[in-house]
Amino acid sequence: METAMCGRLTLSPNHVFNPKSGDKHSLYKTPCTNRGILMAVSAAGPGKGGVLERPVIERAAPGRESEFDLRKSRKMSPPYRVILHNDNYNKREYVVQVLMKVIPGMTLDIAVNIMQEAHYNGLSVVIICAQADAEEHCMQLRGNGLLSSIEPASGGC
Repeated sequence: METAMCGRLTLSPNHVFNPKSGDKHSLYKTPCTNRGILMAVSAAGPGKGGVLERPVIERAAPGRESEFDLRKSRKMSPPYRVILHNDNYNKREYVVQVLMKVIPGMTLDIAVNIMQEAHYNGLSVVIICAQADAEEHCMQLRGNGLLSSIEPASGGC
């Protein structure tokens, strides 16, 4: 990950900072190509110098997405339902334990309600989330011996 350094440069009111390529007082050894970085100048008072502060900017390596981009894409992806199917093999207590282990934030009461609904109706919606998360939850439920599937949340009933 590439990170810009935070630097300060004290300026007098009559001084204009205009770095030139190769200048020994310049912050850059090469000409500045990123003109999109904003700098904040805070004045210490009339007749006194200000301080130029450069913010720390993080950039993802070329060809890789940043964490912000990943969160944004997950929020924008269409929601999916993780569905628990009833089976005649697993005990009710075990199903509740697996739900609490696999699904983040799952409480005992919610897990019992999901298990009961799947037992009486044949299936129950466990969670609605992004497709990648839904696939992961589904695989974890299956890995613990439960029958589960996913479907788009927008379609169907």
